[in-house]
Amino acid sequence: MTAAESKRLWALDDALPLLHVSVALSAGSASDPPGREGASRLLLRMMRRTAGGRSAQAADELLDGLGSSLSGEVGRGVAALHGTVIRRNVPQFLAFLADALARPAFGKDELDRLRAEAVADLDELLDDDAALVRRAFERRFYQGHLGGRPTTGTRASLAAIGPEDLETHHERLVRQGSLVFAFAGSGERDLLDGFARGLDGALAPKGSLSPKPKLEEPSAPAGRVLHFVDKPERTQTQILMGCLGAHPRDEDHAALHVAHTIFGGTFGARLSQEVRAKRGWSYGAYSALAVESFRQPMTLWTFPKAEDAAPCVVLVLGLLEKLIERGVSKRELALAKKYLKNSHVFSIDTPAKRASLALDAELLGLPHNHHEEFLERALSVDKAAVDAAIQRRLSADRLLITVVGTHREIGSELQRAIPNLTACEVVPFDQDV
Repeated sequence: MTAAESKRLWALDDALPLLHVSVALSAGSASDPPGREGASRLLLRMMRRTAGGRSAQAADELLDGLGSSLSGEVGRGVAALHGTVIRRNVPQFLAFLADALARPAFGKDELDRLRAEAVADLDELLDDDAALVRRAFERRFYQGHLGGRPTTGTRASLAAIGPEDLETHHERLVRQGSLVFAFAGSGERDLLDGFARGLDGALAPKGSLSPKPKLEEPSAPAGRVLHFVDKPERTQTQILMGCLGAHPRDEDHAALHVAHTIFGGTFGARLSQEVRAKRGWSYGAYSALAVESFRQPMTLWTFPKAEDAAPCVVLVLGLLEKLIERGVSKRELALAKKYLKNSHVFSIDTPAKRASLALDAELLGLPHNHHEEFLERALSVDKAAVDAAIQRRLSADRLLITVVGTHREIGSELQRAIPNLTACEVVPFDQDV
């Protein structure tokens, strides 16, 4: 019986003697078993460090000797290994990658070391206010949704994960015909095709296992919500606010991307000019429009001093309201298009980036030429299309405002300053970590 074949994506060229390989598994952190959050992240690290039953030191020495790198990345809907190697060592690297995917070890000692590293990552998170505000925002914004589960896990969930959990998780996620390979850069297609076919043949059949949960569309916040993450002795705050944004399958996604570029995508954008250049409240103020397998928020991020937090939040809310009410100017639209046209090359200038774009299109169910045509679509939108996308997708009334700061110092002032506030919640900074 012929093995079921996993999907292959190709972006080969010989401009540089480097090959990049990405291998996406059948699901991401949303598939972590309940109470075992962080399992997918631990699994990828275990695969990388124990490929073919090797020790972590032996794996490191082999990869270093090949002039290569291999690392894992975990999102809500997908988990993947990404590797780069110089062309002359491609066969040896592929052999190691096959061992990592099909033949990892699940020893307790190595798991204990990885768990200790993961807990240390959580300790570091508590000291990194920028990372802390993002984690807190996502947990609250996706409350009750699989997207709110932390990819890094919590101390409690990490402690609950045993070797048998990772072995079972591996059996669910790494199955014959369930992987997606992306090859970019310099390589021989026949060799790479044979590698993918051989790996499929070494894996167990997919069978009736269905590890990938359905990620429903999340709901927008029920009003204007202040979510205050209370951390002692903060002289600077981190502010992240967002409303439900877009999905790349939306017809107006390109238009909304242009709007985000105008509002907060560059140093010359509205947010940066008003917060940074005119008032000096923060070194940076940016917007972001993320891409995932389910609808993401458009977020606005800045980090003023504690005494400037309340007026800064009020200013940003006012700017968002103005954007929704009045749209963009023709001059802003022209400048944004010029920026997008000139910066596009930086999204495709390495094999790793080209492989990532190919994976995005495949895993998000987009046309295979989505990214190739995205710039053209963005450059073709007019003011009316951008304004319509803003009004259709964005809201200044149903949004979450997450602030990391010291509540007894600025909490009351912030709550009083924000107009039309629906709810205010205060949580300790080390909650659910």
